[in-house]
Amino acid sequence: MATSLINHAVVLHGKDDLRYEEWPLSDEIGPGQVRIQIKAVGICGSDVHFWKHGRIAHFVVEAPMVIGHESAGQVVGVGPGVTALHVGDRVALEPGIPCWEHRLSGSYNLDPDIKFFATPPHHGSLCNFIDHPAYLCYKLPDNLDYEDGAMCEPLSVGIHACRRSGVSPGKRVLILGAGPIGLVALLSASAFGADCVAITDLRQEALDLARELGARVTQRTLHDETPEEAARKLKESAAPDGFDIVIDCAGFESTMQTALAAAAPGAKVVLVGMGQVEMKLPLGSASIREVDILGSFRYKNTYDTCLSLLSSGRINVKPLITHRHDYTEKEVLQGFETASKPAETGAIKVMFSL
Repeated sequence: MATSLINHAVVLHGKDDLRYEEWPLSDEIGPGQVRIQIKAVGICGSDVHFWKHGRIAHFVVEAPMVIGHESAGQVVGVGPGVTALHVGDRVALEPGIPCWEHRLSGSYNLDPDIKFFATPPHHGSLCNFIDHPAYLCYKLPDNLDYEDGAMCEPLSVGIHACRRSGVSPGKRVLILGAGPIGLVALLSASAFGADCVAITDLRQEALDLARELGARVTQRTLHDETPEEAARKLKESAAPDGFDIVIDCAGFESTMQTALAAAAPGAKVVLVGMGQVEMKLPLGSASIREVDILGSFRYKNTYDTCLSLLSSGRINVKPLITHRHDYTEKEVLQGFETASKPAETGAIKVMFSL
């Protein structure tokens, strides 16, 4: 039976070519799928990067692609075999669809063929309606809204990094970079009971927000200081013997050098940001101090934890949403322009209400 729903989507046709247009919607909902009316979508840095550059590493936009992957909405239809969700349920959407084998393994975030929203060639969720596997849709507690649901996606990155590094009560944690991911890492580390969380960034306004969110120590990165000087100042301010855990949310050679210099003997350094592919690092010094270097890619099994922390009030993501836009062609383009110039606009997270 033909659908009567009108589906507008934000479609990336190539570098600097973002369009608000009608997008096809299948007549039938597939087995195990639910149809979601999207209510809130946040703009991620990767969305902006695809828009401005047409690619991220080997992921290249070669055909029109619906953008967006931080989303929440309401169930408006269910496919055959779906019993856990019903029409009217409010849900957060986990955007990566792994293969069955990786799903069973538990490390489904490492599936090289995962179908992740708005990662070419897979379409994203900045549209009115989308069909998605029911098992990747998580019911929102009554005291959370759609913005909270959409923010589960970036928050999951912080949760996963803290799990990878073993953040727990009493740990001294340093976070490099106070952008959206650095700030959710800060919120996550605090919720996990870290004794002291320090954070650095180039922008004072980002550090001011980090202080409001609970950072005990904030330090502005100076262009003319060496990584060793930055690490020394951080240790003097917060952890004379070094930090137990360092989470690099920038991912540049200089920040990783700072991370290793600031790490305590036996510490864990987690690389979350992907600012630079190749780096020159003092691995000899790290080795003799038994500093572990860990990768952290996206997340796995985090959404229930996110919703629990948000619902309980242990984490509040609302201060990160600095700009809100309605879902019209004009507002969409304004929102992406705002998100692309954080130094000028002060944008942390731009959110669309659909």
